[in-house]
Parts: sequence; structure tokens; C-alpha cells
Amino acid sequence: MRPSDDVVRDLASTGVLRATINLGNPVLAHGTHDEPGGVTVAIARELAARLDVPLELLCFHAAREAYAAMAGGEADLTFLAVDPAREAEVRFSPSYLAIEGVYVTQRGRGPASAGEVDRTGTRVGVKEGSAYDLFLTRTLREAEVVRGTDGIDVYLAEHLDVGAGIRQPAVAFVAQHPTHRVLEPAFMQIRQAVGIPRDRTDAAARFVADTVGDLLASGFVHDALAEAGEDPGLAAAPPAP
Repeated sequence: MRPSDDVVRDLASTGVLRATINLGNPVLAHGTHDEPGGVTVAIARELAARLDVPLELLCFHAAREAYAAMAGGEADLTFLAVDPAREAEVRFSPSYLAIEGVYVTQRGRGPASAGEVDRTGTRVGVKEGSAYDLFLTRTLREAEVVRGTDGIDVYLAEHLDVGAGIRQPAVAFVAQHPTHRVLEPAFMQIRQAVGIPRDRTDAAARFVADTVGDLLASGFVHDALAEAGEDPGLAAAPPAP
């Protein structure tokens, strides 16, 4: 069912639904600024179709840039990991998928498991402004967080003890660099959700939440992940009615 005119105006106040796409997270999006693809692009297109408005995709290479666009009023819709530090500016839908944050370290040195990372003298590379940067900044008590454009890149460049990142690219890195390994278990679950600006109406938030629930229940998210070459098992369970 098409949403009310008030919801359409609230979510697409310029007459266009402006959605941020984070090309820096390969599970969520891939391609170029001109031709992006992936599950977030598919969800954005479906939301625009249900609103019956044109879609503008605003592509970035880091979550912090997508968040800044939302906070600065440049976007109507964003795809971010749910985090308390972001909720001042963003109203989140139920999560549509979950990915894991893991550590990478050198074989034969460094911590033996993820549980041994938070120790005095351990330095952890993170992607600045990422969900795992925000999480580790809050939760690590002894280890030092070192920020860069990518967690594994700064880990290598600065000769750190571990690098933090998303499981899928971390596993791919280790497969290409067998002198490194992934520390188990994952240090966090990263719940990805659709966000709208905090000042949008409750009706608009319900429309987005209901649409996400519908896309999960119908298998849309599962199929979009599979089409993008990602694990369809990452799709979240539909929210309870």
C-alpha cells in the first residue's frame, strides 16, 4: 500500500529520496559512484518505488561520511550500523542483516584469541568512524585504538598488534596473506539498519520499519544478498509482529 502524502513529503522533502550508500563496506555495496550495486542499493530503490519518487544515490567510502551527510541534512535515508553514538541524529529501522567484527593479527605473535586483545600495550587498528571504532572506543579499557582509513591498512602501516574489521574482507585478506590470521571469536555483532533523520515523523519511521520487515519476510533481502554475491544467511529474521 502506498504511504500517505504526508509520509512521502516527510521522507522526500525535495521531491527526491536521497540515500547514502557506503561503498567502503563490501557486504553492503559494491561498484562505483556512477553504478553502485548491492543490498543497500536494492533496498533504497524499493523504498523509492513504494514512495513513488525518484531516487538519488549519494555514494561514500566510509560510514562516518554517510553519517555526516545525514546529520548535515544532505540525505533522507542512510544505511548504517546501529550504534548509540549515532542515534542522536538517526532513527533506525529494525536491522536487515548482521555482520561480525573480527581482529586480524600475525601468525606466531600477538594475542591468541579475541579475548586477549584488551591488554596494556596492545594497539588496535580501526577504520575511523566505523561501527567497530565506536564500539571498541567504548569497550576497550587497556588496549589503545589507532584510527586510519582502514583497520587492516593502519595495522600494517603502523606495525600494530591487531587490526579490526568486518569478517568477510578480513577473511579475504588472510587468504591472500597466510602469515596473518583471524582471531576468534568475533568481538561484536554489527547490526545494519536503515536510518532516517531524527526529526522525521513517527509515521515516516513506521513506514520505513514496516517496509524493512516486509522485505525480510518476503525474502527480498535474502535474494538481494545472493544476487550481490554475498551470503544470504546474513539476512536478519523478520521482526515480530
